[in-house]
Amino acid sequence: MAINAGNSFRTRDKLHVGAQTFDIHRLELLEKQGISGLDKLPFALRILLENLLRCEDGRFVHAEDIRALAGWRPGAPEKEIAFMPARVLLQDFTGVPAIVDLATMREAVQRMGGSPKRINPLFPAELVIDHSVQVDSFGSANAFGLNAELEFQRNVERYAFLRWGQTAFNNFKVVPPDTGICHQVNLEYLARVVCAMPYGSRVEAYPDSVVGTDSHTTMVNALGVFGWGVGGIEAEAAMLGQPSSMLIPEVVGFRLHGRLREGATATDLVLTVTEMLRKKGVVGKFVEFFGSGLTSLSVPDRATIANMAPEYGATMGFFPVDNETLAYLHFTARTQEHVALVEAYCKEQMLFRSDETPAPLFNDTLELDLGSVEPTVAGPKRPQDRVPLRQAKSSFTKVVEGTPDKHVSVRNNGDSFDLSSGSVVIAAITSCTNTSNPSLMLGAGLLAKKAVERGLRVKPWVKTSLAPGSKVVTNYLQAAGLTPYLEKLKFHLVGYGCTTCIGNSGPLSDAIGAAIKDNNLIAVAVLSGNRNFEGRIHPLVRANYLASPPLVVAYALAGRMDVDLTTEPLGNDTAGKPVFLKDIWPSPQEIETTVRAAVTTAQYSKEYAEVFEGDARWKSMPIPKGDIYQWDPKSTYIKMPPFFENLPKTPPALADIHRARVLAILGDSVTTDHISPAGSIPVDSPAGKYLIANGVKPHEFNSYGARRGNHEVMMRGTFANIRLRNQLAPGTEGGWTLFLPGSEKMTIYDAAVKYREAGVPLVVLAGKEYGSGSSRDWAAKGTRLLGARAVIAESYERIHRSNLIGMGVLPLEFRAGENRETLGLTGHEVFDIEGVASLAPKKSITVHAKAEDGKVKTFSVIARADTPEEVSYFHHGGILQYVLRQML
Repeated sequence: MAINAGNSFRTRDKLHVGAQTFDIHRLELLEKQGISGLDKLPFALRILLENLLRCEDGRFVHAEDIRALAGWRPGAPEKEIAFMPARVLLQDFTGVPAIVDLATMREAVQRMGGSPKRINPLFPAELVIDHSVQVDSFGSANAFGLNAELEFQRNVERYAFLRWGQTAFNNFKVVPPDTGICHQVNLEYLARVVCAMPYGSRVEAYPDSVVGTDSHTTMVNALGVFGWGVGGIEAEAAMLGQPSSMLIPEVVGFRLHGRLREGATATDLVLTVTEMLRKKGVVGKFVEFFGSGLTSLSVPDRATIANMAPEYGATMGFFPVDNETLAYLHFTARTQEHVALVEAYCKEQMLFRSDETPAPLFNDTLELDLGSVEPTVAGPKRPQDRVPLRQAKSSFTKVVEGTPDKHVSVRNNGDSFDLSSGSVVIAAITSCTNTSNPSLMLGAGLLAKKAVERGLRVKPWVKTSLAPGSKVVTNYLQAAGLTPYLEKLKFHLVGYGCTTCIGNSGPLSDAIGAAIKDNNLIAVAVLSGNRNFEGRIHPLVRANYLASPPLVVAYALAGRMDVDLTTEPLGNDTAGKPVFLKDIWPSPQEIETTVRAAVTTAQYSKEYAEVFEGDARWKSMPIPKGDIYQWDPKSTYIKMPPFFENLPKTPPALADIHRARVLAILGDSVTTDHISPAGSIPVDSPAGKYLIANGVKPHEFNSYGARRGNHEVMMRGTFANIRLRNQLAPGTEGGWTLFLPGSEKMTIYDAAVKYREAGVPLVVLAGKEYGSGSSRDWAAKGTRLLGARAVIAESYERIHRSNLIGMGVLPLEFRAGENRETLGLTGHEVFDIEGVASLAPKKSITVHAKAEDGKVKTFSVIARADTPEEVSYFHHGGILQYVLRQML
């Protein structure tokens, strides 16, 4: 982002690093303007302050915004500001619909008399294809090749579209499939920490900042990079130069001290932190880590913690730059010149910490002695539900309490065994959360080596997989000589991508799947991921536990969740003697020695030298030409969405909502996975029927995530998660509702079509933490396309609330202490929502709910359009419509 002409605080200055000179906005020059005490600001707010100074333009950023942030103290009044990121990070599930929207906007601009080339990313937008590979094949040396081939066959239309985008749009690059996971690639290669951007004869230096179309973009906070996940809608607007509107956030300081004890891992630490921060309540806040404990944590350890900021509810989990950051940049093959710039810039700008750095001021603080962290898992369906490993057996016993104790005989691949509730059927070393951490990955390899040497084997009903987030991981596992041991336990490489963590776990064998389904068994998955929401990992697996990579291997050996790994053996060795987890758990010294010997800078240099190149399949794909995309009317993957159809040059006046019906009543903690699933498409679902009607055979369905470039599939899949419980249709599970009046049971999609034909607007009623989980823009897009004009919930997760506004759906919030139950709402009422016509930030809105007997309940709610800018987005029908009109 170029330094603008504002400079009303006269902070523009030069920075000399070696032979180079950079233009910067020097924070300490604010003192000459009478602004002092910047060293009291949290580090994250110092970066935000530099952003405002650099982007001051009198339109989005004003001098009073800068003064308000520079003078921030805990308890300061709310103040809206505009943040402009330095770059945008995308993954393919969310990136494809984002590029579809940009291509559609080009058509709309051309139709309305403008130049389509105006629709272009204004600064770097980098997309990593990581969400499409599935674990179809596992447990063999050719699993990776087979999965990669199937991935390409299924997704060639999407990949060709992305390659077109790479040629049609400026500042847009794509990391091809089978390379890595976006956040790990970001950490190891893409992240600049400090940007150096040439403008004419000048080079401008400023802190790296990023918004990403994946909620775990926060992983890069471990490097001192400022950023978080947003919906695809907001990311598209950012690419086109629209800053993110936000309130100056509260910042919670998290003091760490001490060191992790033997046997405790970074995974155990992050699950502990997640539990603590969820209890604290940090939704919508920045969390900044400080204290002497940071020095004992490597950047990969910090990245594990920062990655899970969405799980603990924070906007960011921020670690300031320090000597460890510089060492990591050197080690991962960043140039000497660039590391020198990072060091010089951060030290000049009060952005560099050490153990002697005084603690900044925070709105609130909490602390953790790292030495108190113990081995841990989290589950069975929320990341914040931490269970100490020593209590995992008793905790799971409560999960299955009251269910029949069935033991089902199964024959599969020549093996005979019994399955019952508690059987671990998926054990996946997966996700950038942990595979970016050499200590954890080599720890898993060392544990596998010791297990094999003692004669232990993985149970035959366990589907195993190894899916690292970068090719560097397989390099160092091979260099350490640990790959053969992992493979003897069937942890063969299955792909470089998100796989099981996002629900791409692939099919279970027919015999195992039938045993689970026919006998209603509570099967278990153990994964080194960051999410374990109900219905996410696999449709047949109801209990999902997050664990460190070594514990994933351990549970694959045990084969059951109802075992106490701290006191019961994993199995017997070749001599018949019991082998306990403590017998094969590697010591910290073993892990550190292996890391030093096996992980090298040369591995990072080699793997990232041609990261944008791709293999022969990628390079040989035929791609469309031209600035305007040539839409294929027969495509079931890529379709022009209707968001800009018949768009007038000026938006119509806002209007109240009259005679609305309830489409769904949903409970607490309904996630974006529930609203817009990413996994498999059932044959008998509205989306499945649409695909069959368009000539797609069921085995070619792929997933909802892969079909996000086709709005016809996605709106049919909205509220279609097989575990969704719509309380308007009691006793049902999945995408069912009642069409009112008359209470005819039908799919949510079919009901929405009937309501649309009758001209009836829709609302959704929900509980607490509505829209938690992934930054999934289709959860908002699908809601809008189904005809919902408003959602009334007890509370919202940050990104989904923003996405709803971005799609022209009004998020309304019940007053404290009120909800659907206390108000006696059944969902059969007709709703009038008054006050929308004169919408203002956080305005009180009146709702009249007329019951079937004619009685009317009147109550007030809060409009969660939190800023004037968000009110403008809603008025325009959405953020993209707003941006497009600004360009005409």
